[in-house]
Amino acid sequence: MEDEQAATEASQLDKEIASLRKQSTSLRKVLQIQCSTILSSASTSRLIRSSSSPAVGRRARTSDTPSTKLNSRSTQQQAYMQQCIYRISAPVTSFKVRDPDPNAVDNGHVLGLRFEIMSRGQFLRPYYVMLNPYPSSKHLRVHRHTVPPAVPLAGLAARHLPQPSRTTASDSSTEQDLDRFVRTLRREIVRYHNRLGVSADLRRRLGLHERSQQATSPDALVEASIADIEAKQINLAWANDRTGRLIMDDDGNVVKFVVFGRDGRDWEASSAVFEKNDSIEEVARKLEERLEESISEE
Repeated sequence: MEDEQAATEASQLDKEIASLRKQSTSLRKVLQIQCSTILSSASTSRLIRSSSSPAVGRRARTSDTPSTKLNSRSTQQQAYMQQCIYRISAPVTSFKVRDPDPNAVDNGHVLGLRFEIMSRGQFLRPYYVMLNPYPSSKHLRVHRHTVPPAVPLAGLAARHLPQPSRTTASDSSTEQDLDRFVRTLRREIVRYHNRLGVSADLRRRLGLHERSQQATSPDALVEASIADIEAKQINLAWANDRTGRLIMDDDGNVVKFVVFGRDGRDWEASSAVFEKNDSIEEVARKLEERLEESISEE
């Protein structure tokens, strides 16, 4: 009995420690954001520059003074802001690289494309597409890339970067449109991440990212996960063994929602949660309301 009580107390302490660590991480993140916001303001920058000017005295120019450290931190913040502004205003950039392979086409000259993607106010790791020419031609083709498989890169390249004609060099069907290829590819990448964001927002809205595995109600939603590689479908699971499927279009808008029970498709539950033209926020709100109703009935 004492061993069980000790184990229970130890488990409770572990949960409290984990909760405190999570709270500490969240507070440090908030503090970092607040400090960056303060350093980014124009008034703060003017005060820092004035305090580090030669008129303040020689003491302000030493490396150990708070004024010098603050000035260095402000300079770093300004450089970071400038970088962010550039990445926002130029979401696609091009650059040239050299293929080290001695047998590479066109002496190894490769055109690189860098795609900047932002999600939830943060920049994600950029995607890269490397293009090189066909042998004995100026037409470009995809050489290497880091684009996720859900994005139809091959289809876009075949449409906007067709292979050169073997019959005649003046065939209009082989004209390539690199600008259209880049714009369409970035749109598809953004759409893909928007759909990923819909799934993450749904889990966060319903509290599934922090809820324990044990459900408190048989009508509690216990899982919401992406069901396909294109992130257009979301699987839902309830504690009472019901399942659901939410289907989105390319832009992340909900187009269909179905619920399945033990006896097959549950039309009543499906219509109660989703109506035509409902947004993902409306679907999440109705799911929350149904859960609250089931808890109050108990």
